[in-house]
Amino acid sequence: MRETGFIKQNKEKWKEFEKTLDYKDKDPDKLNNLFVQITDDLSYSRTFYPNRSVRVYLNNLAQQIFHSIYKNKKTQWSRLFYFWTDELPQLVYNAKNEFRFSLFIFLLSFAIGVLSSAMDPDFPRIILGDRYVDMTIENIESGDPMAVYKQRGEFGMSLGITANNLYVAFFTFVLGVFFGIGSGAILINNGVMVGAFQYFFIDKGLFWESFLTIWTHGTLEISAIIIAGAAGLTMGRGLVFPGTLTRLQAFQISARRGIKLMIGVTPIFILAGFIEGYLTRYTETPDLIRALFILVCLFFILGYFVVFPVLKARKGFRRQVKDTRLPPDALQKIDYNRINSSSEIFSATFIFFKKYLRQIGLTSIAAGTIYCFITFVLTGNQSTELFSHPDELFGGLSVIGQYFFQDSLPLLPILNILIFSFVVYIPATLMVKDAEPEFEKWINRIITFFKILIPLTLVQLIMMTNDWYTLFLFFFAVPLLILWAYIIIWERGGIIQSLGRTFSLAGNNFGRVLSLFFIFYLTGILFYTFIDTGLLWFYFDVIGWNFSLDKATMDQFLSFLLAFTSIFFISLIFSMMVIGQSLQYYTLLEIEEAPSLKEKIKYIGREKRIQGMEAEG
Repeated sequence: MRETGFIKQNKEKWKEFEKTLDYKDKDPDKLNNLFVQITDDLSYSRTFYPNRSVRVYLNNLAQQIFHSIYKNKKTQWSRLFYFWTDELPQLVYNAKNEFRFSLFIFLLSFAIGVLSSAMDPDFPRIILGDRYVDMTIENIESGDPMAVYKQRGEFGMSLGITANNLYVAFFTFVLGVFFGIGSGAILINNGVMVGAFQYFFIDKGLFWESFLTIWTHGTLEISAIIIAGAAGLTMGRGLVFPGTLTRLQAFQISARRGIKLMIGVTPIFILAGFIEGYLTRYTETPDLIRALFILVCLFFILGYFVVFPVLKARKGFRRQVKDTRLPPDALQKIDYNRINSSSEIFSATFIFFKKYLRQIGLTSIAAGTIYCFITFVLTGNQSTELFSHPDELFGGLSVIGQYFFQDSLPLLPILNILIFSFVVYIPATLMVKDAEPEFEKWINRIITFFKILIPLTLVQLIMMTNDWYTLFLFFFAVPLLILWAYIIIWERGGIIQSLGRTFSLAGNNFGRVLSLFFIFYLTGILFYTFIDTGLLWFYFDVIGWNFSLDKATMDQFLSFLLAFTSIFFISLIFSMMVIGQSLQYYTLLEIEEAPSLKEKIKYIGREKRIQGMEAEG
């Protein structure tokens, strides 16, 4: 083909590429596709027009695309900006029916709480408890009805309230896995409670004072609970209405959307906790200022979660949420040689999980069996007292620390380190084989296993702290420790060298690492709540009905089953986190060092092509 013909054939495409590069908000995936096409044309021009200007032009265009994909250090900030200004409003708009239903459930429950309290003066005691009601009556009689908000220090109260609100919100969300019914139940409970609480003060003639005090922080707090309920209903919708997808595929999409909604509402809970801890206590503030503050909070919620999504929808979103469709299972493959978003890594994790479910499942079963056998043999007749499970909602999560540290079992931390090292090592080595089939299976396997004991020991130490800062250590340190362990396995380097590589890869992308880990943390809570469902206890009852054992033996047997189930789920969740952080390693590697891109660049211009077809001979 003559050069003029080549230019005429492709010039419109090249002009379109130039326009795309001028856009402020560039789609990385689209840029990647552009780069492949431009390098293809560049290869052709180098072969047939090596000394012509078209080669220089295409080379310059390819460099610009490369720079846009791999050299822009503001990518994280632009992605964060895009999430708050476009993606989250789009998710809210798409889930408008769930938001309406969540609000309706809460308002109806609030009305029930008010009416029930009006009809039965003892109803607030049933809902709020005698202790709380008696304390509030004492505060009213002492002349400070809102003294409950002044009992603790500002920082401690703010931190405790924020943690509690997040706890309630997350479980409002995760209970959506039960086809949305669980989220609805939590909304009803909260609505009735708030209604009864508000009417209690109305009945005492303190409506205005209570309203200004409660809703100073409650405007944001209650709104966030309603949004968390909408997120749970969004997740449950995928199971109830899968459409043309399988229920698993529909659930992947709905769960991903629900998690993003929860990420969006988390700052509101933090702000509400700060307000309740630091501002609500100042009840002597003029009423006008407090009323204006409540209106500002209300306008913010309505503006961002109601008006803004509608305006964005009318104007048109910059691009549609990528996870609206999933390819058929047979076509889902993991690409280790490209930069993947958190949602893509989330999907890839379940693809990997499904592919190696047998190996990962057997590893978790083995972990639970070995753990329970050793601990119960060591404790003998005291085994029934070793682990407890409160008979209340989410009781399993409240005592999860008991599986990592026991005063009566000083060797338990060592046992945990060894067991969970295998839980990490098995899926990590499976990924190594999946990413590089030619990887030599048995090279330094024993040495590598003992190397990863170092980061896993640090994880165990974090789980043993069991204090208010444990959650912060867990979020900020555990993802890096898991990444460190995988780098040791994959790169087969030294412990210190691998630690340096961890900080090198994650240093500029720590927000990406944390956001992905947070998503898996929420998903893990969702899985672990199975232990707190009546279904599990029903299975235990069925087992008891079919075995004629004395009470002491049956108690030991059920205690063993409960501990096994807990360790089994913890192992599965930990495996999921390991897979997710290991997959993210390849994305971080591509962002920082671009090995696959550099490999592609090496071959640009080496293959002879004639009109897009490789030349024969």
